[in-house]
Amino acid sequence: MIEPFSHLNESGEASMVDVSSRDITKRTAIASATITATPQTIAAVKEMQIKKGDVIGTARIAGILAAKKTSEDRKSTRLNSSHRL
Repeated sequence: MIEPFSHLNESGEASMVDVSSRDITKRTAIASATITATPQTIAAVKEMQIKKGDVIGTARIAGILAAKKTSEDRKSTRLNSSHRL
């Protein structure tokens, strides 16, 4: 049996997972984005009219998962930045 996706609450909205039983670590993640879209597209997103589903909810899940991967990304970034073409 497939377990339900842990980042969705009972209403299907993105939410943080309880990690209170894990060891405490200090992490900081800063992110920003710029989204350019037509007024019609923005209205469709706000009114949940996008055929593929909940755009904002998907973005929340992506942000949560990305924040959890910051330590891995930093390691690979350091490795990649030392290589030159």
